[in-house]
Amino acid sequence: MKTMSIEGVAGVTGASGGLLARLRIEGPGMPEALARIAETILADPETAAHASIVDLAERSGTSTATVTRFSRTLGFKGYANLRVAVATETGRAEQARWETDISGDIAPDDPLSDVLGVVTAADTRAIQGTAAALRIDDVERVAAAIAEAKRVEIFGIGSSGTAAGEMAFRLERIRVPVWSRSDSHTALTNAALLLPGDVAIGLSHSGRTREVIETLAEAADHGALTVAVTSFGRSPLAEVADIVFTTAAMETTFRLAALSALHSQLLVLDLIYVAVAQRTYERTAEALELTVRAVDAHRLPEKIPSRKRGRQRGQQ
Repeated sequence: MKTMSIEGVAGVTGASGGLLARLRIEGPGMPEALARIAETILADPETAAHASIVDLAERSGTSTATVTRFSRTLGFKGYANLRVAVATETGRAEQARWETDISGDIAPDDPLSDVLGVVTAADTRAIQGTAAALRIDDVERVAAAIAEAKRVEIFGIGSSGTAAGEMAFRLERIRVPVWSRSDSHTALTNAALLLPGDVAIGLSHSGRTREVIETLAEAADHGALTVAVTSFGRSPLAEVADIVFTTAAMETTFRLAALSALHSQLLVLDLIYVAVAQRTYERTAEALELTVRAVDAHRLPEKIPSRKRGRQRGQQ
């Protein structure tokens, strides 16, 4: 049975995390009526958190039945659960001061001090949204599988490939048999060699990258545990995965969503890596000690005589 990061969660607590970030990403791609509801909520989340189903339907130009369908599309039992989720998230955002007056717009003549604020705010919100939506049970399941797997394959293209490579680098340092593939044919042929007990991780912000979908589907056909990391929980990539981690992305000028999702992807992967390290503590500690020792001789000493001092000594 396929699992999603927001569906099937009892109550509201698990489903509320990252809801607004998800609406920003998925809202524009929803059917027109549902997209209007998403837009209405995002325009004023605090008002939406206290609005009745009739009020929200009128404000969005839809019907109460459509609002109910919208709620269920997001994985909630009904509108009451959705409203509590919005209220919970807006309250948490205000408390943590995530919501600022900084927009994602960057003009060509903006000073870098202002640009720093925009980029920092966007990345912080994306990471916080991703963290809030993470299902810890899924992280533990993936980590347990990786810790025992004879083969782990990770595949992503573009910026997602950067995240895939970083994850592979970390896992191989703690003796996990892992490979990161950037070539689609190589990824497919190696996915075909996976067996039950192995793990395949596919990364795609849009969840619509054909090569990543095909690779994960091939891995699934051979019994491997398949994991998707994507910003779209209802994407084709999510459909072929056993476990889905949804990431938040906050666009700014010059940084489209696909580029902005990198930090969120790394957060998910880093948490999985640490969870694997916890389960293989003795092996990990030994491996890290050995690898640090291996490269230690290539590090310069902490105190290096300056060239000036060296010349002075030579003249003496």
